[in-house]
Amino acid sequence: MVHRDDLAPESAPSPSAPPPQGGAGRIAIISAGVGAGHDGAAAGLAERLAEHGYLVDRHDFLDLLPTGTGRLLCGTYHRMLTWIPDGYQRLYATTDRAARPGAVWRALFRAAEQRTLRALAPDTRAVVSTYPGASQVLGALRRRGRLTVPAFTYLTDFSVHALWVAPGIDAHLAVHPVPAAQAHVQGAAAATVVGPVTDARFTPAPAGQRTAARERFALPADAPLALLVAGSWGVGPVRRAAAEIQETGVAVPVVVCGRNEALVEELRGDGIEHTFGWVDDMPGLMHACDVLVQNAGGLTSLEALAAGLPVASYRCIPGHGQTNADALEEAGLAAWIRDPADLGPVLAELLHGPRGRAQRAVGLDLHRLAPGPVTAIAARTGQQPTPDAQPAVRRFPGQRRIALTAVTMAATACLGVAAPLAYAYNETPARFTAVAHYLDGDGR
Repeated sequence: MVHRDDLAPESAPSPSAPPPQGGAGRIAIISAGVGAGHDGAAAGLAERLAEHGYLVDRHDFLDLLPTGTGRLLCGTYHRMLTWIPDGYQRLYATTDRAARPGAVWRALFRAAEQRTLRALAPDTRAVVSTYPGASQVLGALRRRGRLTVPAFTYLTDFSVHALWVAPGIDAHLAVHPVPAAQAHVQGAAAATVVGPVTDARFTPAPAGQRTAARERFALPADAPLALLVAGSWGVGPVRRAAAEIQETGVAVPVVVCGRNEALVEELRGDGIEHTFGWVDDMPGLMHACDVLVQNAGGLTSLEALAAGLPVASYRCIPGHGQTNADALEEAGLAAWIRDPADLGPVLAELLHGPRGRAQRAVGLDLHRLAPGPVTAIAARTGQQPTPDAQPAVRRFPGQRRIALTAVTMAATACLGVAAPLAYAYNETPARFTAVAHYLDGDGR
């Protein structure tokens, strides 16, 4: 599995549990406690792998860096987003243009290699990264032959920064053709569309539950509700966005501030009545609301799409927030509102018009039609899922409401996903340069 000659005997780990009889094997997932999106994707992957008979080990990349370095890196990132967002934008853009990570990054990643090897159980069959730094480490280990099992990157973002694409990674798994295309253009190996891995609780509100959810969260019974989220850290111009939503009169803002308790108090002082800190029952809160407004384009956007909510990107944070907004708009999955004057009209379209209905349809199809990551992982490990395992399948009532174009059908054949492209191709065909480039090649 791993070349372990250079490890002291006492450092070699033992399996956390005996291999299952007739099971599919052990998979390690390396995430990072940076915000909540990378860990959320790791949790979704772990759930699906376990459903198919795999044993799953999870590791935090921040703990695999030299002592204290990971937390320092996370804290610096948080402070840049909060205090000097323009500086973060410049750093993001600079590293995205680079052909390879800079010397400091390479040294940091190299320092994590030994701990990464030590963290992997001897019977590990594959390693999946949901964080770009971990992908860089795994790719380097694969290139030098020190990691001898397949290594995968699961792209948690809708846009693909250069650090996500690591030479040596066996396959890059994407939630949609747009990030798969971006990764392919940057030279990613085997860019493959597998779809999202959101928690199975994120489904459209069953009949009668919308009213109950509003009562549980003490929300207005009849008014349209716009759920405004800003990640687990509650960063970005959230107060301004909440005030502007309220001023439109189109919807009542319902704001989730994550772990930013100071922001909760500020918003309540601003007169934003329905303000929450960390919410454990986000599926329930989404059942109560009518549209999602987000600023980072991460996991919460995918959860909202699974819950049947149309999505708008507004006052996005720098770097990945803006590139994700662009990619989500390119995919026809979210409206990117760049001008505050457009906020009210676009929210009205999403709440009551054909644009909102189209987004709901493609968002649900994104989750319903994608093949999932387990098949892609199993194909490269040589270990098939246990035949009696019953994967959780999210099912939605009703017929698909959007006709597929010929271009979408071509994307289906090449990429394994169909309906999420239909609306965007029908409405804005000129914008799909990355997908067109991907389809011109071999699609892998």
